[in-house]
Amino acid sequence: MKVGLNGSVKEASEAVISVYDHGFLYGLGLFETFRTYGGLPYLLDRHLGRLQAGCDQLGIQYRGEQKRITEQVTELLAANGLSDGYVRLTVSAGEGELGLPTGDYERPTELLLVKSLPPVDKSAPMQGRELRLLQTRRNTPEGEVRFKSLHYMNNMIAKRELLASSPPAGAEGLMLTKEGWLAEGIVSNLFYVKDGVLYTPSIDTGILPGVTRGRVIELAREAGHPVQEGHFTWEELVRADEIWMTNSIQELIPISALSGNENGRSMAIQISDGCAGELTRSLLGLYQADASGHVGIE
Repeated sequence: MKVGLNGSVKEASEAVISVYDHGFLYGLGLFETFRTYGGLPYLLDRHLGRLQAGCDQLGIQYRGEQKRITEQVTELLAANGLSDGYVRLTVSAGEGELGLPTGDYERPTELLLVKSLPPVDKSAPMQGRELRLLQTRRNTPEGEVRFKSLHYMNNMIAKRELLASSPPAGAEGLMLTKEGWLAEGIVSNLFYVKDGVLYTPSIDTGILPGVTRGRVIELAREAGHPVQEGHFTWEELVRADEIWMTNSIQELIPISALSGNENGRSMAIQISDGCAGELTRSLLGLYQADASGHVGIE
């Protein structure tokens, strides 16, 4: 595979980052994952806005211009023989002295990676997946709002817990806050529906302010669906009519089963009829239409 390193396309084996890069030494860096539709990134302005806000707070002097990043994504997709892809843009603080910094990082490292999108069988109905309650608690954010940072330890521990429980293919893990409020998945934000109202944990629970999460909230409200952001419990989730997760690569992922251990008891709860619910399908259609229309494809 070919990668983008500081604006140049290179063979992955030739892309070298210093062992003194503070992204490696201290986890000081941020990343964004997004996908393309018709070869063009979707919601890139929002991803870059979140990335820029984080860099500003961390003293990383980086500017990710939308036009430049779009051109680099197009070039990198072509270099890897892809018409569309999963994209990860990483900005590491860059090389520094051993020890914590005394000033801003003036020469960050920019890394762009792409890979194929997962295959989708459009002839099959949207089968729901399992969401498993984890014992790993969502840690508190690095700052006032959670960064999408290179310090991904909490998510990795949650992933290891999920894998150790031998989950079915495609299952996601759900973390609660230390207070017991619903938080988010390992790589996704949470939504559920009860009596026609959409519920999603608020940003002040410490979840990542997901770009896809934000767009789904907008689309739901534009379509006339009430949305409530707040603090919710597992007991409320198990009574949901529909559940789905969101992320920028998989869009809306329907959940048809809840599982895990609560108060020492093993549980397995079916949600809806094993497939995506009506509102899940409707919002997925709106989201995909928005993505396709955004880049001018049918």
